[in-house]
Amino acid sequence: MPRIVSLIPSATEIVAALGHGDDLVGRSHECDHPPGVEALPALTAPKVPLEGSSREIDDRVRALLDEAMSVYDVDVERLNALQPDVILTQSQCEVCAVSLPTVEQAVADRIEGVPTVVALEPRSLADVRDDIRRVAAALGCPDRGDRLVRRMRDRMQATSNAVAPADATDRPTVAALEWIDPLMGAGGWVPTLLEAAGGTPVFARRRGDLDALHEADPDRIVVMACGFGLSRTDAELDVLRTNPQWTALRAVQTGHVYRADGNHFFNRPGPRLAASLDILAEILHPDRFHAAVDRSHRDTAWRREPAPDPRRPGSSFSPTSPPQ
Repeated sequence: MPRIVSLIPSATEIVAALGHGDDLVGRSHECDHPPGVEALPALTAPKVPLEGSSREIDDRVRALLDEAMSVYDVDVERLNALQPDVILTQSQCEVCAVSLPTVEQAVADRIEGVPTVVALEPRSLADVRDDIRRVAAALGCPDRGDRLVRRMRDRMQATSNAVAPADATDRPTVAALEWIDPLMGAGGWVPTLLEAAGGTPVFARRRGDLDALHEADPDRIVVMACGFGLSRTDAELDVLRTNPQWTALRAVQTGHVYRADGNHFFNRPGPRLAASLDILAEILHPDRFHAAVDRSHRDTAWRREPAPDPRRPGSSFSPTSPPQ
């Protein structure tokens, strides 16, 4: 069986879904699913502190990128000792995980033997499916890859069918934010997921400010900050909650702002994109979703923000629960 090192969480989840979880011998510092994978040696580490605000993290990362430096370190000595047959990484985003050039340099400099390096590069939902098949082929189980893709596609199609709007007027406009300060609209596969969940994406693939978000003035806002879970996103949103421009947005005024776990779902292009679609469908069309689907991610993977309290001028949010 192949000895597998995965340097990106989505690839780790793909390997496990293909039935090769027991063949993993190393992981990235961010790999934490499925449970138990944390016991494997972590071979990467960020070069910048992850404490501080969204703005501070963004500034640190961009300073490294401006100097053409990698954002992550790879423990080459430990990687070499593990003698992997297959190394999984990515070539999509230098911010998200260890980049392909970093891995190629490590392999060229120190790794004994000639491991197969597979670099995932998903920029769309179709690319995610192709990457699953590429990983399966590298592991010698192409049939499993085809079956996993079919299971994902069938589940996602069933969810999309369950919440399909009757007409265009039943499709709320939705801004999905993958970063908070500065504001960044989610791209990649997220607009496709929004459409499949019965919404119309706006502010997609944009880096802007509240003025730009006001131009879109979406019916719904879903905050799915990359690398942040619910608690961290809750804390980071304070920079917006006190801003009058934010509280004036239609979605904020009507109580249609949602925090989602962007770390474990939307920003991991692998099997859990099916659950990511469930989350959006449950947010946008809860009645139809619950009538057809016997599962829920509320409170575990997403939460709804309270609307402003009209009894307290100048206050951003009510202490009471939002309407259901």
